[in-house]
Amino acid sequence: MTADARSVHTRRWAVSLQAGGVDIVLYSLYPPHDNFFEEHGIRLYVFDLFTYKQLKGIWSVISMISKHREAVRYLRSVIDSESPDILHAHYATSFGLIAALSGFHPFIISVWGSDVYEFPNKSFLNRQSVKFIMRRADRILSTSHIMACRTALYTSKPISVTPFGVDTSLFRKLSVNRAGDFVVGNVKTLSPKYGIDVLIRAFKIVRERNPRLRMSLVIVGDGPCRKEYEDLAAGLGISGDVKFIGKVRNDLLPEYYNSFSVAVSLSDSESFGVVAVEAMACECPVVVSDADGFTEVVEDGVTGFIVPRRNPEAAAAAIQKFIDNPRLREKIGTAGRARVSGLYDWKDNVALMIDIYSEVSNG
Repeated sequence: MTADARSVHTRRWAVSLQAGGVDIVLYSLYPPHDNFFEEHGIRLYVFDLFTYKQLKGIWSVISMISKHREAVRYLRSVIDSESPDILHAHYATSFGLIAALSGFHPFIISVWGSDVYEFPNKSFLNRQSVKFIMRRADRILSTSHIMACRTALYTSKPISVTPFGVDTSLFRKLSVNRAGDFVVGNVKTLSPKYGIDVLIRAFKIVRERNPRLRMSLVIVGDGPCRKEYEDLAAGLGISGDVKFIGKVRNDLLPEYYNSFSVAVSLSDSESFGVVAVEAMACECPVVVSDADGFTEVVEDGVTGFIVPRRNPEAAAAAIQKFIDNPRLREKIGTAGRARVSGLYDWKDNVALMIDIYSEVSNG
């Protein structure tokens, strides 16, 4: 696998596939900050590619070209050493490009989101790069049907959907005492595209409409906009009711989802919507934006409510439905769990990936 060793998604795939009988070797372009792969018996090779970004002007461009060439040579040396049956690149930018340039086959590419939604729109060269990677790939995978449609803009090859679901034995309903509070929750990186500012404004509207209700907004995650969002909450006069938790380990997230009365995610863009799937697995009802990934995983009015992007009023109205009708929370939460169990159970997702590996290696 060529993938980001820091990513929780990379780690979940690597460990789960290893447990399923696949001998995983990981080649990363970012060094991890811990010994995770060593602890799980997974061989890790690292080429620290992006040091060229520390340079300026023409030197940055020269270094970028040089570093990518070195990264390809190093990957080829790893391939010579490990003799893999399959090369699987996760993310169709540098990871996919370097894998494609290695010349190894069979070569699988998994698209993740911004690599087909955002990266190709930045320049003509970027679009051609994505098309080149798709041409080289023997199999193309997407985590959602909606993202497969976007990926089809750059290739005429068939695209298989391999959902990135959740461990339903971990993400499940737990007994949590909310002490009568109504808790609006969010689990996301605190960056502009995830609509945390819209959520804070929506919460203020709900807060004003329910002055006698004890309620709070709990935001789990960290990122570059944390100070901006803290200042926004203070400026709106609700900082006392908004709690910024910071980054939380993935295995601890079920406790938070179970403490939420409703999980709200109002992203500007989503390629899949993992946070909605995690919440639904915990029987927590959701309110989400109409970003592509959310519209695929959430059944509007059945497992949650879908509202227009950048619309605090619409989000507040959807949240209000769960305040006015507590039984609706249970009904929608139960339906959400059933949907996740049927479509996004991690065991089934891993088994599907292993089946694809078998097809590719035998074909």
